[in-house]
Amino acid sequence: MQVELVRIDDAFHFQANGMSGVPVDIDAAENIGGHNAGSRPMELLLMGLGGCTAIDVILIMKKQRQIIEDLKISVSGERVKIEGTEMTPFRKINIHFKFKGNIVEEKAKKAIELSMEKYCSATAQFSGSAEITHTFEIEPVLV
Repeated sequence: MQVELVRIDDAFHFQANGMSGVPVDIDAAENIGGHNAGSRPMELLLMGLGGCTAIDVILIMKKQRQIIEDLKISVSGERVKIEGTEMTPFRKINIHFKFKGNIVEEKAKKAIELSMEKYCSATAQFSGSAEITHTFEIEPVLV
């Protein structure tokens, strides 16, 4: 896998492209000279984690014959500064799944656990340095 970043302006705005060819804008905050024209790199890490597990969960739930009418995922991360550096990696991450549909609770729970423990490569990337937890809720569809 390879990505390429191309600088767009004289500050911190980059356009990144991966193998998919879909551009992603990356920028810094205005308070350090950015133009707020893209996501921050640390936000992208959380987005990648959310996207990775979302794909797994949807694939697993389709195999379980669960019908997901909607799925929203909120990923929150707590960062802690490493003493003697300016680095602030994520140390705690929570992924909250909000399903909408006629979904069996145990099947949703199983799908999330399989993603977290067996399938999601992004989870594996973070697991050595951050505590990752997950929660979920199901909003039933009224018929």
